[in-house]
Amino acid sequence: MLLATLRTLFARDLDKLQQEIEAYETEEALWRTAPGISNSAGNLCLHLIGNLNTYIGAELGRTGYVRNRELEFSLRDVPRAELVASVEATRAVVEAALARLSEEQLHQQYPVVVFESEMTTGYFLVHLATHLAYHLGQINYHRRLVGA
Repeated sequence: MLLATLRTLFARDLDKLQQEIEAYETEEALWRTAPGISNSAGNLCLHLIGNLNTYIGAELGRTGYVRNRELEFSLRDVPRAELVASVEATRAVVEAALARLSEEQLHQQYPVVVFESEMTTGYFLVHLATHLAYHLGQINYHRRLVGA
């Protein structure tokens, strides 16, 4: 039950992330920041791609992905088409990795310690889904703020 829910939520929110990135009026607006806002939507998108490819793709799906977290926040002016393609690829990686999991595996320990203590795979996947939703909300707000 939880696994089916997680698969639905990740698919829905990654589709929404793609829609948000495509909805920016200009590519320049994707990379704009405002006073008090340190991350652009482009950087938040790169961060979500890196996060999901690391913790779901590499750890659970064994994709071999190697993360460069610093670049997620320092790269600028990545073309919108490249961001969209990366979101689509991430959606496929997440779906494939989750399709291979069983409900029983959700109760097992996640393969690496992330937050200074062990946690179950199910707990961490819920965290990752809420992390995605949190930044998706920021991107939506950012798009409306810089487009105003």
